[in-house]
Amino acid sequence: MSAPARPLLAGRARMGVFVRALRAVAVPYVVARVVVLAALGIAHLVVSRGHASPAVIFRVHQGLLAWDAGFYESIAHFGYAPFGHQALRFFPLLPLVARALGTTGLPDAAGVVVVANVGALMGTVLLVLLVRRETGDEQLARRSAWVLSLAPPAFCLVLGYAEGLLLALSVGCFLCIRPAAGSRPRWWWAAGLGYAAALTRPLGVLVAFAVLAEGVRWWQRAQGAERLGILAALAGPPAGIVTFLGWSAAAEGDFWLPLRVQTSAGHHGGLSDPVATVLHDADGVLHHHLGTALHVPWVLLVVVLVVAAWRTLPASYGAFATAVVAVAVTGTNLDSFERYALSAFPLVVVVAMALRTRWFERAVLTGSGALLFAYSLAAFLNRLVP
Repeated sequence: MSAPARPLLAGRARMGVFVRALRAVAVPYVVARVVVLAALGIAHLVVSRGHASPAVIFRVHQGLLAWDAGFYESIAHFGYAPFGHQALRFFPLLPLVARALGTTGLPDAAGVVVVANVGALMGTVLLVLLVRRETGDEQLARRSAWVLSLAPPAFCLVLGYAEGLLLALSVGCFLCIRPAAGSRPRWWWAAGLGYAAALTRPLGVLVAFAVLAEGVRWWQRAQGAERLGILAALAGPPAGIVTFLGWSAAAEGDFWLPLRVQTSAGHHGGLSDPVATVLHDADGVLHHHLGTALHVPWVLLVVVLVVAAWRTLPASYGAFATAVVAVAVTGTNLDSFERYALSAFPLVVVVAMALRTRWFERAVLTGSGALLFAYSLAAFLNRLVP
C-alpha cells in the first residue's frame, strides 16, 4: 500500500466509526426533543385555556429560551453591559459562538438554541465513542446515549443552555486523555478543550481533576515534551476560568465578581454543610414545600452513583464525577442540583451499566422519559427551577 493511501484509509475508518456512533445516538436524541417539545405544546395549551399568572405566560412564551437560556440570548445580542452584575454568572463561550453564527444571518435566539442542541448531539456522540473505546461494549454505548438523552434534567440539553456545549467539551477532553490501546494521550488537545470547557460553565474547570488523575498515571512514562503537554493540559481549565475572571477585572474592576454572583444566596449559594442542606430540604415535605424536597432522592441516588463510579470506572472518571457532585451538593441552594449532576457524565455510564436486562432497561428508560416530560412541563409552567 502506498504511503499517501494510508492516511486516507485511516480517515475513512475514523469517519465510519463516527457515523456509526451518530446512528446510535440519532433515535434517543430525536425522542428527547419530541418529549420536550410535546411538554412545551401542553404548556401552551394550559396557558391558552386557563388563568395562568403573567409569570407563567411569560415563561411559556419564552419556549426554548426559557430561564437561563434567555440570558444567554440577551448576552449574545447585547453583551454583558446592559444587564448588570447578575449576568456575569453566565460564562461567555455559548453566547460568543451564537454571536459568531449571527454573522451568517442566523438570529441570536436561534443561534443559542442551535449551539446548545448541536453541542448536546456532539457530546452524546462522543460519549458513545468514549464508552465504546473504554469497554468495547456496543450495547453499553447505545444504552449510555439513551440514559443521557432521557434523564429527567436532560430537557436543559434541548433548551438554549450551556450544558450541551459543556458535555461535548468535557467528553472530548476525556477522549484525549484516555487514548485507545497502543496510542498516547493528546495532551495539547486536552488543554484546548479544557480551556474551552472552563469558559462555558464554572463546572468546566473541574475536568482538571480528570486530567490530574491521568497525568499522574502517565508521568513516569512521558518524555520531556510529553510532560510539557501534561502540564499544559492541567493548566488549560484553570486558564479558561482565569481568562473570564481577568476580563471581569478589566471590565468591572473586580476579578472574583462572576464567582461571587454565582455563589450568592439567590443562586447556587456559598459553601454549606451538604447534610444540613439535604435535611432542610427533606423537612420541606412537612411544610408543604414539595419543590425543595424533590431534590433529596436525587442527591441520595447521585451519591450512590458516585461510589459506583469509583468501583467500576477508571479513577479519572470518579475524580471528575466526585468534583462535580461535590460542587453541586455543597451549595445552600439545591434548585439546580439535577442539572449540575447531569454534567457528571460518568454517572450516566454507571446507570447504563446497571441496565443489563432488556426488561429492566425498558422499564427504567420508560419511567425516565415520563419524568423528562414531567420535569419539562413543570419548568415551562414556572413550577421547577432548571
